[in-house]
Amino acid sequence: MNFDYNEEQQLLAESVRRFLAKDYDFEARRRIVASDAGWSAAAWATLAQMGVTGLPLPAEFGGFGGGAVDLMGVMEAFGEALLVEPYLATVLAARLVARAGNEAQKKALLPQVVEGRLRLALAHGERGARYNLAQVKTTAKPVAGGWELSGEKVVVLGAPLAERLVVSARSAKGVSLFLLERSAARLKTYRTLDQMRAADVALMSVRVGPDALLGHEGEALAQIEEATDFATALVCAEAVGAMKFACDTTLEYLKTRKQFGVPIGTFQALQHRMVDMYVAYEQAKSMACVACSKVDHAADERERQLAVSAAKIKISENCRHISQESVQLHGGMGMAEELKVSHAFRRLTMIAQQFGDAEHHLARFAALDRAAA
Repeated sequence: MNFDYNEEQQLLAESVRRFLAKDYDFEARRRIVASDAGWSAAAWATLAQMGVTGLPLPAEFGGFGGGAVDLMGVMEAFGEALLVEPYLATVLAARLVARAGNEAQKKALLPQVVEGRLRLALAHGERGARYNLAQVKTTAKPVAGGWELSGEKVVVLGAPLAERLVVSARSAKGVSLFLLERSAARLKTYRTLDQMRAADVALMSVRVGPDALLGHEGEALAQIEEATDFATALVCAEAVGAMKFACDTTLEYLKTRKQFGVPIGTFQALQHRMVDMYVAYEQAKSMACVACSKVDHAADERERQLAVSAAKIKISENCRHISQESVQLHGGMGMAEELKVSHAFRRLTMIAQQFGDAEHHLARFAALDRAAA
């Protein structure tokens, strides 16, 4: 397999890196995180102008029709900068609109996403589900003039920053998706460990019109599974960038911190630990490449799921290894708010849990393997 980016992918990734290095350095990010909004509208507008918000969306709605492989370099750049803007949340929900929505819904929403005027979030996870995408207790009942939604969603990433929510609910025919104005739900907002914004979403007999149903009733589960695999592959690519940031930051510290009159990076034991971190980073990069490629080109659903779960298992393990080693090699200051590495630790810890931890994906991989035997 060729792990090199093509010219267009490389140029876009480098353009994003230059922008982030200039306008989204560590201190700028700290100010954004500390703000009440928790994100930068200016940074979002710039990403839209660069075409990043439209990269994975269909060309007929103003996008570029890119796949997971096309997004890999961008996600790595986001990981290196520890970007807190709700890009992945919007891309995940927009993919469901693009794949499940009717023409009117796609025309109304996708051009706005491409232009950076609309942010979305998928409200799917529920209390006690433990990454089981089929566990949906939120209900959708047909009523006069539309639907009535009741239930609760938890840890909806990007929900406080989204104008629209894509909500899953169980109707008489199965799991369905509905479009909802954020203001129609009751949100309990909070910061996550890595300083991003999330919310628990309560739906108290919320009434929506018939046009709120996204796609066909009862056919959403397979679409949610595919979109989640797509997002999992992308967060694996983001992890690669965050790992590089952690490794490079730690290496720089080992070169400058001195003990006994010499840099601690000259100590062989620390050199071995640093090498192990970079090996883990390279392993993660290879696994992310395979996952993104299979999301785009797998022969069937099983092949896609196996590749994504295999990648998430290894990358979750390596997130833990690199994040913990980077903190320990910084000594007692490793978790100080002022140090860059503490922020990388938080993001890598969250990525290891996002869209399923290593234990969940190991169980899924084993179940898929047994089913084929």
